[in-house]
Amino acid sequence: MRSYIKGLFRGVGSLLTGLKVTGREFFTKKVTEQYPENRAALKMYDRFCGELIMPHDAEGKNKCIACGLCQSACPNETIRITTETVTDPETGKTKRRLVRYEYDLGSCMFCRLCVNACPTGAIRFSTNFEHAVYTREKLVKTLNKQ
Repeated sequence: MRSYIKGLFRGVGSLLTGLKVTGREFFTKKVTEQYPENRAALKMYDRFCGELIMPHDAEGKNKCIACGLCQSACPNETIRITTETVTDPETGKTKRRLVRYEYDLGSCMFCRLCVNACPTGAIRFSTNFEHAVYTREKLVKTLNKQ
């Protein structure tokens, strides 16, 4: 009988704690972003993961060495890399060259494991967050376009 009453008081105490938190949030000032209207003034934080991009320099080259570490680090296979082996005419050594870098935005978890695994910093996340499309095929992007 004692444990029943003790449990009842503990439950009422827990309920009152929840009501206190709810009441405090009810009376705080709300902040509403007027999203479509303030699109130009909207500031996204640098840590925000919006979309994977591969920056290119002025000549259209990227830093990717086609090592495949980002593809193997991705937990749900959203990155698909196609490579080819070429022979360097100066040294005679063979090396891998990036042919196609595909990224499926629709199945990405935005976990940043691919960015952390990249040894050259060839990929990063942008702060672009508008990804509304009508078909899923438009969410598959080729990042190494010239």
